[in-house]
Amino acid sequence: MSELNTPDPALCFGGVVDAYDRARPGYPPEAARWLTGGEPLTVLELGAGTGKLTEQLIALGHDVHATDPDPAMLDRLTLKFPELRVSQSTAEEIPAPDASIDVVVVAQAYQWFDKERALPEIARVLKRGGTLALVWNTRDERIPWVKRFGRLIGRQDQDHQGPDEALEDSPYFGPIEEESFKHWQVVDRDSVQDLVLSRSNVATLSAEGRAAKLREVVAFYDDFGRGMDGMQIPYVTRCFRAVVAVRPQRPAPPPVEADPEATDPNGVAVDGEETAPLAADYLRRYDDTGSLPAQNVLDPEPPRADDDSGVLLINFR
Repeated sequence: MSELNTPDPALCFGGVVDAYDRARPGYPPEAARWLTGGEPLTVLELGAGTGKLTEQLIALGHDVHATDPDPAMLDRLTLKFPELRVSQSTAEEIPAPDASIDVVVVAQAYQWFDKERALPEIARVLKRGGTLALVWNTRDERIPWVKRFGRLIGRQDQDHQGPDEALEDSPYFGPIEEESFKHWQVVDRDSVQDLVLSRSNVATLSAEGRAAKLREVVAFYDDFGRGMDGMQIPYVTRCFRAVVAVRPQRPAPPPVEADPEATDPNGVAVDGEETAPLAADYLRRYDDTGSLPAQNVLDPEPPRADDDSGVLLINFR
């Protein structure tokens, strides 16, 4: 199978952003409400794509910060929601301060994460009692023709949905809750082709491979579709959430060997230069995003438990 020059399959969607935005199914409002709650919260969406779930989060009144590693997907997202705060970033390096987010939500993207790095990073940005929420749209393949359709277009998305052992065994999160919601997507002869083009296993094919797959899909639609009335694809939206249990601690500064020649008036050794590289590392980590003022990274005093000041001042652009 010939592939595009894409080093990471997770970044292949930018090349099919139009098809993705036109044809990917959305999410039921009740699923978004279960994932995040009915009261307005500070919500970070990782892998937001073109905003299929983002639309529902905004409608619920949440203060949404959306991220995606693909600039083409973010461009489409900001066209649809000009006022939305966005950041081109990954789940492994989140441009947000410690304990600043109520809910981290991930739609159809968790399987792309490096869990060893992403899970502690997500736990770091969540407030005490905060939640990690995952969601997938799953074709209901209990229906025979839907199962045939799945075999035709590829089932890897069905096989990699739901929490994995990394989350189930993670010390950073508690027990996982689950809920499901049903909905239907109506597709016609054109949009079913876009739906298939938007899939990672098809997007990474050669032009000839994609054309051949589309011919198969059109033939299938002509057999099972209803012409102008379209085809209704049944989905089960599978939702999961887990409360943060342990927040990772920042590493302690390395021990400093005091210079015996440098003492203060009380005879205590002084050597402040040795800790500078560590502070610089923290500042670079956040300053490079262009998102967070450096002075918010290393606070001289720990924040009060009831102090949420600064949470809404993050500039994610």
